[in-house]
Amino acid sequence: MFKPTKWLGVLGTLIVLSMVLVSMNVGVAVAQGGEEPVTLYAYSTTEIPTLDPQMAEDVVSINYIENLFLGLTDYHPETANIRAEMATEWEISEDGLTYTFYLRDDVNWVRYDPETGETEVIRPVVAQDFVDGIRRGCDPNLGSYYSSIIAPVIEGCGDVYNMDPEEVTPEVLETVGVEAPDDTTVIIHLAFPASYFMSMTPMWTLRAVPLEVIEEYGEEWTEPGNIVTNGAYMLAEWTRGVRRVVIRNPYFPEDMLGPGNVERVVADMVEDLGTGFALYLDGMVESTGIPGPELQSFLEERPEEVIQISDLAVFYTAFAYDKPPFDDVHVRRAFSAAIDRESFIQEVNQGRGLPMRHFAPPGIFGAPPIDEVGVGYDPEWAQEQLAEAGYPNCEGFPTVTIVAYASAQAWVEFLQTEWERVLGCPPELINIELQEFAVLLESTSANTPTEERPHMWTLGWGPDYPDENNWVGDVLWCEVATRQKRECNEIDDLIVQARESTDPQERIELYRQIEDAFFGYEGEFPFAPIYLRVTYVAHQPWYTGPFETDGLFGGVHYDWYTIDVEQQPDHEE
Repeated sequence: MFKPTKWLGVLGTLIVLSMVLVSMNVGVAVAQGGEEPVTLYAYSTTEIPTLDPQMAEDVVSINYIENLFLGLTDYHPETANIRAEMATEWEISEDGLTYTFYLRDDVNWVRYDPETGETEVIRPVVAQDFVDGIRRGCDPNLGSYYSSIIAPVIEGCGDVYNMDPEEVTPEVLETVGVEAPDDTTVIIHLAFPASYFMSMTPMWTLRAVPLEVIEEYGEEWTEPGNIVTNGAYMLAEWTRGVRRVVIRNPYFPEDMLGPGNVERVVADMVEDLGTGFALYLDGMVESTGIPGPELQSFLEERPEEVIQISDLAVFYTAFAYDKPPFDDVHVRRAFSAAIDRESFIQEVNQGRGLPMRHFAPPGIFGAPPIDEVGVGYDPEWAQEQLAEAGYPNCEGFPTVTIVAYASAQAWVEFLQTEWERVLGCPPELINIELQEFAVLLESTSANTPTEERPHMWTLGWGPDYPDENNWVGDVLWCEVATRQKRECNEIDDLIVQARESTDPQERIELYRQIEDAFFGYEGEFPFAPIYLRVTYVAHQPWYTGPFETDGLFGGVHYDWYTIDVEQQPDHEE
């Protein structure tokens, strides 16, 4: 997910796998009656960038969208397998080019009124709503990163996405290969027989939207009181920088609900992980990450509350191809090979994580073993590469800027030290700028003018679906909106070949070649892979759910979590 999947800083917010939430005072009207609902109290250090399904590209947004909007299919919270959601059945043509989905007819669009606490049924969800959402996802006027990810797969979507935005009309959008022959049937035509397409169908970019609401409110359509949703929960409050609240949708079909009892989720914004951890210790939060300095003592004192998990997110330092000196491959190679990943994990992450020399992690189809492909840490080669670029011992190297997510300061300070120790680049040449997550995404966007972009930045990618194409194809292929702004070359031909192949073994071998072409000794190095996140998360004894598996792909499901209200401490309303 910046999901991309999921883009996060090194100590970014966790929300049960990728999210940890918390709140102290609720101050929100209880819907549908006066009884106190079963509430998951949560915190976040990161604001929600968007609640628009076709616009989302980050884990924070996607976790909320997962609960507000339904997909054609969904990832099962316990098994991570594809399961039915709005579509109860589906058929795939023999040539693999046509997917037909048969939908439920008992799900409604609803609007919650924060002032009155009442929920209004607007109308049923129909197949055309999915057609509208998918067509909207292909529209270049939207400016969505994920448009470039679905564009090559769906017939006609790529043609529309690559048009001059001013030429895209409603009639042009009708050329996208998606149709609704009736209210309960969605047909999607693919541009090629993508063997992994079913694993993409839970994605938020392909979700239904109420087009008439978007047309009425424009960019304000996702605001509380305006937003119309169809998921298990509804948006009750979204006060930026302060709090967000979602509550159970009373008109949601009972047989679609998970086994949990959470009726409301309240998340207050806090300054940092340390503040959230303190709230957890006071019993005011259900779940939290654990600050490094507190980890050992907490493990000794309350081991039964801690689980160790990996959300398959790989973190890296990226390079801007359009900003000298990182337009030179030798500089990119040097800055990557100068990073001691083992030391980074021990010193910055307190031992949490696995060093990465290439991009896709274990568990993803097509990913090579993490110790067989890529350069990793090689200080002598790093020095040679920098000298070949014309900067021996960093002599004559210009001042550059690295942008990091606000909680990643320790990360970039470690990199400063490494580049001085190995390459001889003094810290004053590496300016550090810390930004809010949404600002970082904007400043590193391919659409941002070169002069406004940083030279380097820190980010991470977590999977949207379990296939290597979601890594090298959806992040690094030259035809997507790559933040690095890399030019097309022979590696991209391999990416297309691997994506379109129907032979699993051929795809595995091609992806090994691609990873080596990016991160081997002759590699292009669009970024420096650093580590696979493995972390500890604490959960209160009264809070249970599928913590280890939910949210590996897509967002978490609040309706799969249970609060024992008899054990949960009282919270002031």
